[in-house]
Amino acid sequence: MGLYAVAAGVLAGVENRQGSIKGLVYSSNFQNVKQLYALVCETQRYSAVLDAVIASAGLLRAEKKLRPHLAKVLVYELLLGKGFRGGGGRWKALLGRHQARLKAELARLKVHRGVSRNEDLLEVGSRPGPVSQLPRFVRVNTLKTCSDDVVDYFKRQGFSYQGRASSLDDLRALKGKHFLLDPLMPELLVFPAQTDLHEHPLYRAGHLILQDRASCLPAMLLNPPPGSHVIDACAAPGNKTSHLAALLKNQGKIFAFDLDAKRLASMATLLARAGISCCELAEEDFLAVSPSDPRYREVHYILLDPSCSGSGMPSRQLEEPGAGTPSPARLHALAGFQQRALCHALTFPSLKRLIYSTCSLCQEENEDVVRDALQQNPGAFRLAPALPAWPHRGLSTFPGAKHCLRASPETTLSGGFFIAVIERVEAPSSASQAKASAPECTPSPAPKRKKRQQKAGAGACTPPCT
Repeated sequence: MGLYAVAAGVLAGVENRQGSIKGLVYSSNFQNVKQLYALVCETQRYSAVLDAVIASAGLLRAEKKLRPHLAKVLVYELLLGKGFRGGGGRWKALLGRHQARLKAELARLKVHRGVSRNEDLLEVGSRPGPVSQLPRFVRVNTLKTCSDDVVDYFKRQGFSYQGRASSLDDLRALKGKHFLLDPLMPELLVFPAQTDLHEHPLYRAGHLILQDRASCLPAMLLNPPPGSHVIDACAAPGNKTSHLAALLKNQGKIFAFDLDAKRLASMATLLARAGISCCELAEEDFLAVSPSDPRYREVHYILLDPSCSGSGMPSRQLEEPGAGTPSPARLHALAGFQQRALCHALTFPSLKRLIYSTCSLCQEENEDVVRDALQQNPGAFRLAPALPAWPHRGLSTFPGAKHCLRASPETTLSGGFFIAVIERVEAPSSASQAKASAPECTPSPAPKRKKRQQKAGAGACTPPCT
């Protein structure tokens, strides 16, 4: 079943209150869940506008076999989206017969309401805020290619590469077919807001990972060396897992746990496309995993990104109205689970470094969870300084909390996020103390405009696509 038919089915389920957008998208078994999710979210956001245009243009009267939800998805693509993806097939031809009338009715609606932009037709609460203007961040999958080759590929497509950005202002100013390298994040390319790369051949081949800027921090700060054993405690949908595998160069082992079978299935597809072979997926509750199991005796690194309120995710408002301001009862329940998961992770006997992260803005799920876990393990672990150049730090709710990182659209051009780097405290005489220290994470050199000759062996560049 094609993208538009699946999107129409999901939209019908949401509007008939048969489930959330995210739940229905993952249950659809559609291969590109991110593309489907974005299309359904945007169509739902413009639902009232689309209904008005479709009615005034008489589309459903003229095309009696066209169902309302499918019509809404198709008209969104025609008038407000990026155009029909993959050619559009028969739907493009069908809508083409009504294109002039539909565009005229949209223009008439703008005149009637006294607005000039599509966004101004939305209700105030549905209008795009700073998040809709965030750049498109694209992580180069170094298991399949390298930044130099990706940059050269985009240049051959008519894009202009501007080198490494010197500040966030450079990222804000991106327009047209220009792109940059992130000022702090290795292998993270930055394109103008609303750049759609879901159908790009490099993305479809697994050479690129579409990943938010802040979402790249957890794996980068955990920084497990190749050959390490790592636990990804709440792994789906898998972008952070794929980043860990790239840092490991597919050498070592990632134990990835998640309780949602459908999300794990989608994750398996993502990992396969990215060329990842060092990951062992398990449909299992991380809290039920025994730290004394011999399989985990060499686990020195854990990434814990547990379920949270999602108050830093703008799209959560679309699937769960009011989710941006979770109730005290919900926050209490979530924080309780997060603290149990963090304390459980700290009991793994060989653990050296742990990343705790959420996509929440709430202190109860972030600084408070970290503080309580450290208090329950006095003297055993500490918060490590991380990425001093990052502009947004943790709330000063306890000593050392400034070592934590926060993110937001306004301060870091990313979704809302929280990250804490927790290290085991070694005895001063221990020779392994230096190894357990968190890296300073200085940026790697920007890709040169001319390809460099790569050394033979792991990490060598391969052609981005055939």
